[in-house]
Amino acid sequence: MEFLVDMRTTVPPGTSDETVADTRRREAVRSGELAARGHILRLWKPPEGPGEWHTIGLFAAADEAELRRVLESMPLHGWMAVTVTPLKPHPGDPGVGRP
Repeated sequence: MEFLVDMRTTVPPGTSDETVADTRRREAVRSGELAARGHILRLWKPPEGPGEWHTIGLFAAADEAELRRVLESMPLHGWMAVTVTPLKPHPGDPGVGRP
């Protein structure tokens, strides 16, 4: 099953630059692992405001419970506001049947 995931990250006030850098580094490693396992299919960076981290992703999981476990495994998760939209195939999808 595929899910559209909107993630808005806000670093808690008073968090040290070192902690932010380390958390972002660990997030990049974990994202690579999740992509290799087929959970992260695509990531996009929409326009952001000052101090805002905003990512939209296409994720795959067996169900929403598994997706929630995947998201909770990401180091930035505690700083994220996450919106999940389950997706179903559209009968008019031009990608259906393409190699």
